[in-house]
Amino acid sequence: MAYDLITMGRLGVDLYPLQAGVPLAEVTAFGKFLGGSAANVAVAAARLGRRTALISRTGDDPFGAYLHRALREFGVDDRWVTPVPALKTPLTFCEIFPPDDFPLYFYRQPKAPDLEIDAHDLDLDAVREARVFWITGTGLSEEPSRTATLAALAHRAKAGTTVFDLDWRPMFWQDPDTARPFYAEALRHATVAVGNLDEVEVATGEREPHAAARALLAAGVRLAVVKQGPKGVLAVGADGESAEVPPLPVTVLNGLGAGDAFGGSLCHGLIEGWDLETTVRHANAAGAIVASRLECSSAMPTPAEIEAALSAGAVL
Repeated sequence: MAYDLITMGRLGVDLYPLQAGVPLAEVTAFGKFLGGSAANVAVAAARLGRRTALISRTGDDPFGAYLHRALREFGVDDRWVTPVPALKTPLTFCEIFPPDDFPLYFYRQPKAPDLEIDAHDLDLDAVREARVFWITGTGLSEEPSRTATLAALAHRAKAGTTVFDLDWRPMFWQDPDTARPFYAEALRHATVAVGNLDEVEVATGEREPHAAARALLAAGVRLAVVKQGPKGVLAVGADGESAEVPPLPVTVLNGLGAGDAFGGSLCHGLIEGWDLETTVRHANAAGAIVASRLECSSAMPTPAEIEAALSAGAVL
């Protein structure tokens, strides 16, 4: 049976402070969670009932063993998550200063295992057969992951829905100009592009949401999704369908992971064949729910929680 969703990319351990509003140097207690955008999107979709799998790598260490266990507990197939003995499983720390300041500190040196994905190790038939295939900009930042990502996209050849999460992380690149040619190549093979204002600007040179959406469509995708922060989300299809949805009111505890919840719900709505506005409203609600919680992966909402938030018109 084909997977509903296969994601490919970043995986690691999130160590989040259990004290909000405290500088990292003074934090004394942390929670350990599965993390990484590609992993979180797979978890979010699994929580909504989708059959999901992740393509990634870990270190051959206790943190890697923890991630395998966590993926299985969340219902994500981990068969394509394998160890890289010479590297350590990445750690990510954050600081929590609600409502809008959540600095991240990535420990991915000398190299993260998820950047060691090799094209020769890919199950390209499974990638092609999945209903949705999800890749990220981080996967394009270094070899051999870059070649593997582009090879998977080329083999898939726009079969089904292929989502490019622009996922711009400046610490993984020399500068935006270095990233743009690879982003352009990925957009040529994708059917959906998702990004915030900074990310669409890196990909297209355009920051105004409607102009950026048009540029993404011109680059080859069939659906452009531009996240505008407090102004909500703009989604524009190549067929002329569009939706602009305001954010759902929420008291933010930790904004990290909201975008991954949005992504998992977006995939769910696309698989279900919902109209664009319904799909984006559900994705917006999923993101808002996670923003109201401390953790990311284990905070991903159920369908009932999303429906309750939509019915209430806010995350309570």
